[in-house]
Amino acid sequence: MKRILILVVSALAAVALMFVAWNRNNFFDSEVYYGAVQYWFRDGGMVYDWLKPLTPYGFTYPPFAGLVMSPMSVLPFPVVVVLASAGTVITAGVLVHWLAGPFLQTLKYPLWLSYGVTFCLVLAFEPVRETFSFGQVNMLLLTLVAADMLFGVARDRWWGGIGIGLATAIKLTPGVFILYLLVTRRWKAAGTAIGAATGATVLAGALFPDASREFWTSALWDTNRVGSLEFLSNQSLRGMVARLPWDEWESKIWLVLVLATLVWWGVRCYKTRDDVVGGLALTGVIGCLVSPVTWIHHCVWLIPALVRCVALGWRGASRLPLFVAIGSYVLMTSHLTWLWENPPFPPVHILGGNIYVLLSLALLVWTPVGIRSSAPAEVPEDVLESQVGATGAPTR
Repeated sequence: MKRILILVVSALAAVALMFVAWNRNNFFDSEVYYGAVQYWFRDGGMVYDWLKPLTPYGFTYPPFAGLVMSPMSVLPFPVVVVLASAGTVITAGVLVHWLAGPFLQTLKYPLWLSYGVTFCLVLAFEPVRETFSFGQVNMLLLTLVAADMLFGVARDRWWGGIGIGLATAIKLTPGVFILYLLVTRRWKAAGTAIGAATGATVLAGALFPDASREFWTSALWDTNRVGSLEFLSNQSLRGMVARLPWDEWESKIWLVLVLATLVWWGVRCYKTRDDVVGGLALTGVIGCLVSPVTWIHHCVWLIPALVRCVALGWRGASRLPLFVAIGSYVLMTSHLTWLWENPPFPPVHILGGNIYVLLSLALLVWTPVGIRSSAPAEVPEDVLESQVGATGAPTR
């Protein structure tokens, strides 16, 4: 039996590696980072003036991110690719341990089997594959924020919020977790996060005043630097609305949708403020939805919600969260949405071309929250079994 299980895990690992090896993006974003940092630190140019040859794409992150990436100015590009790839794989393993570990330990299977299968599934998840093939930083930022939420904010440590603040200074979208701290009235952690983000930004401004001025007054507002909003890979509410044929109403529709989703998210987080793991899950989802640009590789922020749905739907009174997680994972990993990449689009484009958006909305509604927890390892099995009510949400 053990040999069969080993063969199963080996087969899954082979499939996951095959997915990862299918590098259709050729570390495109790492090339952008590398070229911009080289131009900035070695050639003395303005980082936001550099564009990848034959493309409109340039460096879109705040100057502090460039400071963090400054070692690229002295490293060969193949070394940068190896480090970025290793970082994605390592952080995938860390997140499996933090987020899924407590649940996996309750299963009646060998730990090596449970962890091995889960790790392979995470690597095969399309946003993780895309992060790997683009050479992106999403998994690193998710791990930084998750560490802060689970072991700093949840346990009320003095440093709780620093990781969120630094992640926000590197890439603005994690700033939604500062909003989470404010909504849940964690004033100390919110102040720490704001202070860390401000301090890192001021440091970058002091070291690179010209680059900072250029970013905050020009580059930040130039949407052409990140690509077309209606491009299929933009799986945010803004991208979905941009793909609708109602140009004159586009901004108004988007604003209404953003406000509605923020209200729903805010109410759920406020009512279940003791459940920090659930807050991490819901805030990762809302960050993907409300950001003007959420490329598919940004959707690694959905991983905490998927894990939460599986963990609490596995033994809960309602299996709906489990079915939502399984369906979401299968559809998001299938590459199905790319069938609608090139116009003219068939009538079902509103569904097929927005798979990530629609499933993110489903996760926002049905991800179970409400468990009092200070860290993932402290969620006991009896709580997993008893606190999930008939609606799929834990009872209070």
